[in-house]
Amino acid sequence: MAFSEQTTAELSRRAAEIIARYPKARSALLPLLHLVQATEGYVSDDGITFCAEQIGLSEAEVTAVVSFYTMYKRQPVGEYHVGVCTNTLCAIMGGDVIYAGLREHLCTEGDEPTGDGKVSMERVECNAACDYAPVVMVNWEFFDNQTPESARELVDGLRAGEHIAPARGADRLVTWREAAMILAGYPDGQATTGQTAGQPTLAGLRIAKENGWTPDSTAGGSGGSSPRDSTAGGSGGSSPRANAGGRP
Repeated sequence: MAFSEQTTAELSRRAAEIIARYPKARSALLPLLHLVQATEGYVSDDGITFCAEQIGLSEAEVTAVVSFYTMYKRQPVGEYHVGVCTNTLCAIMGGDVIYAGLREHLCTEGDEPTGDGKVSMERVECNAACDYAPVVMVNWEFFDNQTPESARELVDGLRAGEHIAPARGADRLVTWREAAMILAGYPDGQATTGQTAGQPTLAGLRIAKENGWTPDSTAGGSGGSSPRDSTAGGSGGSSPRANAGGRP
């Protein structure tokens, strides 16, 4: 179904704002796709046509981009879209088991949502959160150190309408459409409301501070002892690589 006149007018207004941020109109394609996804919950044929018309591309060119990036969906997904990381480290730590367990628990396939429209799921690639493996994401927010049991409790809570906050980042979990609007370039003000970095992420910084290491010192300057010196028998302190049991 084509967009209504009111929806088209609102989309066009926001599209003009987005396009104005870029030196070339075609550079605005990714946020424009998020904009139409925020409107419909996915990128429809009408959404593709709208984006193409706004920036002077063919529908084939826009479709090529939509089909390349898995963050854009061609069919409706759940209000809360769950991504289970099954890349190497998360898989080893239990990601494959979590994914299989959730599939059986939700009784869904592909990106299709549960019968109540609340939850859908997919495998995702590395989320750059290996220090919290295995990681599950909901609408691109982190849920760290998951187990099959905690992942089931998470999706059950989402379906029950419970207030659920991410492990890090925002204080409130947004819906799929709200997340798409944020990615279109309209922040919701939550970026600094919650914990953005936990102790595993900050461990390297803590060790560096304890040993007085600085960027200058590791390059051979005089700003403090160097971790390279310590591994060579210097007196500047122990090496974080050695502490972690790594090979030189």
